[in-house]
Amino acid sequence: MSRADVYCGRRLDLPLTPEGVAMAEAFAAAYHTTAWRAIYCSPLDRAQTTAAPLARALALPVELRDDLAELDYGQWDGMTADAVVRDHHVEYERWAADPAWNPPTGGETAVALAQRMTRVIEEIDIAFDDGNVLVVSHKASIRVALCALLGVDVGRFRYRFGCPVGSVSIVEFGTHGPLAATIADRSHLDARLRGLEGT
Repeated sequence: MSRADVYCGRRLDLPLTPEGVAMAEAFAAAYHTTAWRAIYCSPLDRAQTTAAPLARALALPVELRDDLAELDYGQWDGMTADAVVRDHHVEYERWAADPAWNPPTGGETAVALAQRMTRVIEEIDIAFDDGNVLVVSHKASIRVALCALLGVDVGRFRYRFGCPVGSVSIVEFGTHGPLAATIADRSHLDARLRGLEGT
């Protein structure tokens, strides 16, 4: 879906491609020596499959949270970007200008997405005083969460943070609040996986 420029939100529960599975395995190989306290994950199959190799390697349970699912693209789910512009032109123009308050047709605003993502992050913050916690989610959801945590207008999520598939972002929580230590790193992927068009 990423390569085809198709909207794939929380209503489409599709499996990972073989390349996506390879990215998940590469992540687990690179990060299995990190001391993880917990793994939280979107309930969508593609996210669970991404979390699975690391969870198996560490024998850690995966905590599923509905609030970590991808943005609800409403009627746009399964449509190409070109088709959305053509068939939902007015709604698309409003959403492109300010997705914070203008949802995809029948979908969800970035503000609503930020609220549910931060609920999980607050839950994690309460549960763990320190250590590393893995959160496996989706492209729009991760970018919105980064905006919310780092004080960036969530309506700018599409233009402030990249989030290619299989990437890792690290936010450290310290005395001065959240700090972006790493954004959208894909150094754990080989050149072939990093070079796949549209990912």
